[in-house]
Amino acid sequence: MPTEPVRWMSVDEYLAGERDAEVRHEYVAGEIHAMAGANERHNLIAGNIFARLRERARGGPCRVFMADMKLYVPAADAFYYPDVFVTCDPDDRGEYFKERPCAVVEVLSAATAAIDRREKRLAYRTLPALREYVIADQLQRRVFVHRRAGDGWESAIHAGETDRVPFSCLDAALTLDEVYEDVVFPEVLEEEEVYTV
Repeated sequence: MPTEPVRWMSVDEYLAGERDAEVRHEYVAGEIHAMAGANERHNLIAGNIFARLRERARGGPCRVFMADMKLYVPAADAFYYPDVFVTCDPDDRGEYFKERPCAVVEVLSAATAAIDRREKRLAYRTLPALREYVIADQLQRRVFVHRRAGDGWESAIHAGETDRVPFSCLDAALTLDEVYEDVVFPEVLEEEEVYTV
């Protein structure tokens, strides 16, 4: 069976098309990838993080964005839609995308786990302003934090009752209770929900 050829798109074509698109797409080096819908746990976790970070950013120089704001990563020639991100740079004022986040959050799902943990982790680390890349598991109370440390990066898993997830550009940290408020974890996973970490 013949396959449909990949249509390469310029950045300008992508940005123009995305303004009116009914379905969001991420852009990586000329290819576009449709975004899948998210389940209840995913939405609750991302919403909890957004709400808590927005509360801590209120009245200060930082702004917090969720889901519909694109993030441009020049080194990867990519535009992504992170679940949540924070920018504190007063010059990061693009109307349709931002370029200088200090923190980025992705919530794992079966459809995105490999991309979030490899492609996006490597791409986001090229952003000079980024301090933390946070990945929240939606199958259990567990958050992975990749944090800039001098010229390199260090990683930590936060899963304990008293663990706090750091967001240094806001001088804040979230408890796992805040991240996972109202989230009910499945007792049995559907096949399409399973991912490896």
